[in-house]
Amino acid sequence: MIYTGTATKILVMSRKEGFLEAIKKRIEEGKKEGKEEERKRGMLIHQSSKFIRSSSVRFLSTTIPKNATLTRPTSSESVKNTSYDNLKYQNKENFFRLSPDFGKNQHLPIDNEFKENLRKVLFNFNAPIRYSFAYGSGVFPQKGYELKPKPMVDFIFAVSHSQHWHSLNLNKHRNHYSFMGTLGSRAVTILQDDFGAGIYFNPQIEMDGMEIKYGVISIDKLCKDLLDWETLYVAGRMHKPIKILQDDARVRLSQQVNLASALRTSLLMLPKDFSEEQLYLKITGLSYEGDFRKYIGENPHKIKNIVSKQADTFKILYGELIQGMPNVSFVGNGKLQQDDNPKARANMLEKLPKTLRHKIREQYGFHLVKKGESLPSDDKEVYKGIASSDEYVKYIKAGLRGIIFRPSAVQSLKGILTAGFIKSSKYTANKLGKWFARPQ
Repeated sequence: MIYTGTATKILVMSRKEGFLEAIKKRIEEGKKEGKEEERKRGMLIHQSSKFIRSSSVRFLSTTIPKNATLTRPTSSESVKNTSYDNLKYQNKENFFRLSPDFGKNQHLPIDNEFKENLRKVLFNFNAPIRYSFAYGSGVFPQKGYELKPKPMVDFIFAVSHSQHWHSLNLNKHRNHYSFMGTLGSRAVTILQDDFGAGIYFNPQIEMDGMEIKYGVISIDKLCKDLLDWETLYVAGRMHKPIKILQDDARVRLSQQVNLASALRTSLLMLPKDFSEEQLYLKITGLSYEGDFRKYIGENPHKIKNIVSKQADTFKILYGELIQGMPNVSFVGNGKLQQDDNPKARANMLEKLPKTLRHKIREQYGFHLVKKGESLPSDDKEVYKGIASSDEYVKYIKAGLRGIIFRPSAVQSLKGILTAGFIKSSKYTANKLGKWFARPQ
């Protein structure tokens, strides 16, 4: 890839071992762990309570309506909510589901025929998929240039047990994998989980008359990223319009928290008076903060292209969440106003995702050290201090860069291994083609 050299230098500076050597070493270590560890891995119990921690529950005060009760599905409801027979396995793992009205803003409308074509792609996989969505310009058109031929359609599959999933998928679709497939499902899973953002992509796959790319991530890692913003790699993609093809109650709950977090973070970075367009531009840009692909091989107008073409979709996604925010109000003609006093800002800062809060506190601590001061022991005093600072937006941006940069760089390097040299070169050429075709 064109940015491989840049990312490699970054990783070499931060690691004594090279990237490929580190992967090789980790795979060898994984092989030595033995069958007992593999058995334990397969017996992991996935429960929502593991992720709905106290730091995340606070996000829900303006996110979950009173009617968002948990109910146990009947067998008929389970069948009605599945899109293909293979999902019977998945329904056994869903111990509860949310009220049908909860998170309905996440189910965005697209052309019905196209939606069914996207769902048919899932029929090609015997391996169980707990949650899946399609995203990108192949699903939601972007303004700025004509895409000919049709763009590749991007999918994300969240699965319960990654190694088991890859084992089944390798058996049916060995041709989807690069040389990594010859090393077996364990090696594939180690590369997926232990490097980058915890996701494994198989790009440029011809299926049902379309070219697709699909990424596999464990449902645990997905929910944790949605709640805590550990990498913002998948969570950031889910700030923007996506088409959910297979839903899961736990992910839906986590995604609602993720959307509320994106809204709060963007509000903190905006002035007292702003427009809906400015808000959606800020939300869309969060995941690009610190991503080096933004500067190399990516259309510099991409954020604006996404929002200008999908403004109505953003309204569906965030409209009710905005109305639920106590410190924000619509003033007419697409204009909004927020309470920007330090107390209101401090309240929002306290409800940001755990990883971002930590990064912001860290930046504020560096600022205090330069002044010869120490960070207060009381959390509320810390957030009051940050909210009262003229530099608080800089702390937020630095925090986002601290979260995003490294996982995105490593994930890009992983692409050489997961896609193989030929597919990686083709993918880079396509990206550059779009970059040169952008309007000046």
